[in-house]
Amino acid sequence: MHELVGALRSYAWGSRTALAQLCGREVPSAHPEAELWFGAHPADPAKVRVDGRFESLLEWVAEDPQRELGAVAPEFGGRLPFLMKILAAEEPLSLQAHPSADQARAGFARENKHQVPLDSPMRNYRDDSHKPELVVALERFEALAGFRDPHRSVALLRALAVPELASYAELLAAQPDSSGLRTLFTTWITLPQAMVATLLPKVLDGCVRYLSDSHTEFLPEVRTVLELAEAYPGDAGVLAALLLNRITLDPGQGLFLAAGNLHAYLSGMGVEIMANSDNVLRGGLTPKHVDVPELLRVLDFEPLEVPVVAPEPVGDHSYRYRTPAPEFALRRFELEAGAEPVPIPRTGPGILLCTAGTVRLLQGRDELLITPGGAAWISAADTNIRAQAAEGPAQVFCACVGGE
Repeated sequence: MHELVGALRSYAWGSRTALAQLCGREVPSAHPEAELWFGAHPADPAKVRVDGRFESLLEWVAEDPQRELGAVAPEFGGRLPFLMKILAAEEPLSLQAHPSADQARAGFARENKHQVPLDSPMRNYRDDSHKPELVVALERFEALAGFRDPHRSVALLRALAVPELASYAELLAAQPDSSGLRTLFTTWITLPQAMVATLLPKVLDGCVRYLSDSHTEFLPEVRTVLELAEAYPGDAGVLAALLLNRITLDPGQGLFLAAGNLHAYLSGMGVEIMANSDNVLRGGLTPKHVDVPELLRVLDFEPLEVPVVAPEPVGDHSYRYRTPAPEFALRRFELEAGAEPVPIPRTGPGILLCTAGTVRLLQGRDELLITPGGAAWISAADTNIRAQAAEGPAQVFCACVGGE
């Protein structure tokens, strides 16, 4: 087992306090801090400490995939199949979706054929992998995820009592299924900017009236529309938000998103695990590149029940988050002060990430201390890893390959 140092990424939607406080650094930070990457993605690999020096985890795994990845190495082409992150959103992320495996391979090959540079802001596909993902809240976490039941969306549009929305509400009411959602979303996301500039203020006025009349049925949805419009004035993505599930996660709850699910994380901090990919198709709520035709090709318009993943207790100190993704599995361990060390089961290689307290990792006579925001790389060859709280209660997440 080796100390692992995450790669810090700064985006405009990040927080100047959340990650800095977690890691015990000075607050506020000089720049918005959005993500800490713990993985071996070529865009920003973590650093693994070996014999007193730090090496790229990407290069460390590539030197000896069999040693580091074990039996799963051939299945995933000698690459670590998952990417673990801590995400801290102070402002909403872009409205986005991720491609399926086939879509990612085709899109990556197509952009390579057209010689689009990997670091080009116009690039949609930065690798050839799909990106199913799971986020687990470390604090109250707000999100939009998946298309809501069309009947509920019709009720919301009608509740706003905006005459200019009436035809759109009736369009969806006449076809309350995935085809109706596709038609309405496509209509809104491709509206000429002049039409958006006319329609959106009317919708916002309707939202204000809804709140002033003390309606409560769609309170979170309406407030979110107003907040998004303030952050991204004139953006058609604000209209699209009217069609999505509005979700609040309590600490410890998870949210799983398969390929094609439209979503936007709104605020909060969480641990995120995904297939080892950085492929994002954006549809709005961002100054970054938006490719609407490509987004429409990957979107899944089937209405989605709120995809919250409840932690499943496994023993006294461990919670498992079940997903269908073969690339990753995630467990959370709550370690009590003074308790005996807890075994860390896993499949293949793993990353142990501390999010509270101080964790002592034990392997035979070796031990490694990790503090909040710190992590450890566990190769497939490392066996009998145990964890205990070094002082006070502690929390640690274990990411490994799926199929445990």
